[in-house]
Amino acid sequence: MIAHRGALAVRVTGLDFQNPVVLAAGTAGYGRELADIIDLHALGGLVTKAVSPLPRDGAAPPRVAEFPGGMINAVGLANPGVDAVRREHLPWLASSIPHVRKIANIVGFSTEEFANVIAALDVALRVECAGGLDAYEINVSCPNIKAGGLEFGADPVALAEVVRRARAATARPLFVKLSPTLPDIARSASVAVEEGADALTLVNTLPGLVIDVNRRRPALGFGQGGVSGSALRPVGVLATWKVRRAVSVPLFGVGGVATADDALQYLVAGASLVGVGTAMLRDPRAPERIVRGLAEWCDANGVGHIADIIGALESPT
Repeated sequence: MIAHRGALAVRVTGLDFQNPVVLAAGTAGYGRELADIIDLHALGGLVTKAVSPLPRDGAAPPRVAEFPGGMINAVGLANPGVDAVRREHLPWLASSIPHVRKIANIVGFSTEEFANVIAALDVALRVECAGGLDAYEINVSCPNIKAGGLEFGADPVALAEVVRRARAATARPLFVKLSPTLPDIARSASVAVEEGADALTLVNTLPGLVIDVNRRRPALGFGQGGVSGSALRPVGVLATWKVRRAVSVPLFGVGGVATADDALQYLVAGASLVGVGTAMLRDPRAPERIVRGLAEWCDANGVGHIADIIGALESPT
């Protein structure tokens, strides 16, 4: 007997998710792109592709390359800009997947840009598209152009200002997405929470370089890119465990999730939600299989509610 669907329900930042499986930012478009490919209604939620103040063409192709441990990409945060997202995508999100939680991934290149995008979307949600979004995820791995390109998350002062401004721009839940390369990810997490983050997303991709040896050139048009897939999973699980010990807000674990066992590792380490990205790009049915696998695991192990195992990892020391 498969565990009842209610066994997978989780409540995060005041929002009810029917299960903890969420499509990660950059892999789900704005939802509509996948509507005829996977059953979005079977998932807990999705994070949209990036939304920036103005349209971005992104990086030169090729943008994606595979390697034995996963995938590397340099999309360059390509997106149509906040006005187009308001006009073309929020109405669909509001009307088509009402039981799936929608989180907008927000990018900016100065401390004020994140808040400006959020404010523009919030106006649309109040006036035109109620129900189009439930929360925001701010990507503080973006380079701070005014500070010489240092990513916001690596500068405690800039990170605090970005989160503070974003917090003032909306009453909706605010997730802050952190990079695995931060020298002290637990400290950065604490700064974000102190300034108003309701939850944290762990982690973004790792920087890497894949070379086409026949051409003696990088496999990506941009050169270096972000590493995702199975090679990233232990990094993300460790970050989740470290941050869980430092802060009490909910965590959204992302990186290398392709099976129910992968998802369970994040949950036991302390995540309340689990993101699926690269695995879905390779096999669009993977997220649905993960949901079914979690239900089967709960049933087989006598777990009445998936929330009971969140943060259940025994200390290795």
